[in-house]
Amino acid sequence: MEEGHAIFDRPAPGAVTADAGFAQAGGLCQAGGVDVGILGGTGPAGLGLAARLAAGGLAVVVGSRDEERATAAVAELRARWPDRALAARAGTNAVAAEAALVVVATPWDAAEQTVVGLADALAGKVVVSMANALVGVGREIQAVVPARGSVAAGIAAALPRSRVAAAFHHLPAKELAALDAEMEGDVLVCADEPAARLATAALVARMPRLRALDAGSLAAAAPVESFTAVLLGLNRRYRTRAALTVTGIPGAGMAEVLEKEGGPAGASGRCA
Repeated sequence: MEEGHAIFDRPAPGAVTADAGFAQAGGLCQAGGVDVGILGGTGPAGLGLAARLAAGGLAVVVGSRDEERATAAVAELRARWPDRALAARAGTNAVAAEAALVVVATPWDAAEQTVVGLADALAGKVVVSMANALVGVGREIQAVVPARGSVAAGIAAALPRSRVAAAFHHLPAKELAALDAEMEGDVLVCADEPAARLATAALVARMPRLRALDAGSLAAAAPVESFTAVLLGLNRRYRTRAALTVTGIPGAGMAEVLEKEGGPAGASGRCA
């Protein structure tokens, strides 16, 4: 989310849960050692997610139309966190699309155009949309309804051979990049295919004290994306950076499903 405290006692899920999710997505560890590629990863949200995932032990490619811009962004990350061995490198969007799992972090109105040209590279892979369709109107930020109802739905239509999920919409970008502090909150995951939901939940499991919740099919991405405008409005009015926490759902959410699906065998499925 460009521009709270949890009420649950959430133990940080371990590598078993994350690896189980990758295994469920099928073949996600067969991409030359790169776990995650982020298209348009030089913006605040994309770069913040790259930092968090790299801090969680994943290898990340920060992609951009302009490789020099990606190189500068990765250099900025390393300069900010010199004591952390962040496995992040720069590349074009085409290089990022070769990763095992791909996140779309471009501006919302460039998302479909970006992925269409990479459809062959993204075929068969889990592709996670984190974009929100928002515009500034006066002093407010308002949600825009894209032609297909959500940014994620547009990406899914452009990538019929990929497994598309929607997630990470409500995480404040500055908090994502602040690796010296743990984030707390819930990440709503929408997808039509179970493999896409589990693989996305596995990414969330790499970030301690964030909880993945199954928010239903990709059709639910429309209200999930739009609600980001409400959170940004709250942040402006109350001068804070609120995230989302859902009350009344005990436990670790989808991490428990990952444990059940993967079990102890998941420990040997780590992407090398």
